[in-house]
Amino acid sequence: MNTTPNTRRVVVTGMGWVTPLGHDVDSVWKRLLHSESGMGPITRFDARTFPTTFAAEVKNYDIAGFVKDPSVHATAGLNSQFALGAACQAWKQSGLGEYAALDRKRVGLYLGAGEGVIDFANYAASNLAGWDADAKRIDGVKWANFAHKAMDRMREVEQEPNMPLAHLAREFGVRGPALNCLTACAASTQAIGEAFSLIQRGDTDVMISGGTHTMIHVLGVTGFNRLTALSTSKGDPTKASRPFDATRDGFVMGEGSGMIVLESLDHALARGATPLAEVGGYGSSADAFRITDIQPEGRGGAASMGVALRQAGIDPTVRRADGRAAIDYISAHGTGTKENDSIETRGVKRVFGANAKDIPMSSIKSMMGHLIAAAGAVEFITCVLAIRDGMLPPTINYGTPDPDLDLDYVPNKARSAKVDICLSNSFGFGGQNDTLVVKRFRA
Repeated sequence: MNTTPNTRRVVVTGMGWVTPLGHDVDSVWKRLLHSESGMGPITRFDARTFPTTFAAEVKNYDIAGFVKDPSVHATAGLNSQFALGAACQAWKQSGLGEYAALDRKRVGLYLGAGEGVIDFANYAASNLAGWDADAKRIDGVKWANFAHKAMDRMREVEQEPNMPLAHLAREFGVRGPALNCLTACAASTQAIGEAFSLIQRGDTDVMISGGTHTMIHVLGVTGFNRLTALSTSKGDPTKASRPFDATRDGFVMGEGSGMIVLESLDHALARGATPLAEVGGYGSSADAFRITDIQPEGRGGAASMGVALRQAGIDPTVRRADGRAAIDYISAHGTGTKENDSIETRGVKRVFGANAKDIPMSSIKSMMGHLIAAAGAVEFITCVLAIRDGMLPPTINYGTPDPDLDLDYVPNKARSAKVDICLSNSFGFGGQNDTLVVKRFRA
């Protein structure tokens, strides 16, 4: 068994998620395979005057069903609460909590965690109370006096994107490397990729990794509405997310968390763990283009896919001995915006050439919404499940083919398939592109 730094094999031994479709792996997976949607009217605030009035919210969730002592996390914001539920599922499945020889200094955390939810009502009230109408400016003293009474200090602290790290470290007592990145919609794919790299080069043995986020609040929805990125479809919210369809008009905001436990293969086997899958490669690139626009030819996404495939030792243009294309499935970024879906399609064609049309790719954002920083992690878990069960989740609401988008998007219904190798793509505002290769574990 090769344990030389930079060549260590890295496997997945636990996974969990908290999503708009439910709070455990198997029930959510079942709903995805049945083409169910988690979209509905926004209930977190009164959105009646907004261009977008719907989202994919996490429902009926309580961390008390997951953590050892809920009082320890009494001040946790929604992003931390989601992370705790997902990570507790992954930790339990991994069996690390019962492993007496675990060196917790060799267990780290790498998250793609978004910021917490701002206390908007009290923040706005403080601004109004501090406004000096005669001077036409904010009176800092008046503002501070009102804010001191109205705003809660712990709620303010919980807005920081590092707080999910703190909650997870305390829950599991792990004391290894602790890192967080917030590279927009690519964050949790980047987190998993860099956690994989930390283990691969021997810096740590185990990493809890993934993402957590909610932007279903006044400022989050306002921001994406102003960017014209959100769907403004009228009628049934479950029909609003239409990735790769000719009538697509933007993404639907989702929220939640996806977490996995990564281990070096030697560490996992030494304690008798059963690997769920193997991480084969990780690629990252920058578009070097515009903040909110993707490089039109898909060069950035193609670069991240290419690096991940090379690291996994896969030539995308070569077929396997049984005639299959180099990989079996692509979990697409697939947001449902005009720009993303067409450019991601171009990027896949740049990488796989003539073989691209033989590789199914789908977007679970059509059912789950876009979990922003957490999107990549839940899509990575989808790849592990596709390998486990030989099933591909569909892209629902695909009714009007776009003549410029001519790949296999697994329209509307799940499909059985032989799945050994998957690619998971995440592309973020600012031009961040990250890709992971997920493989069936073979001893």
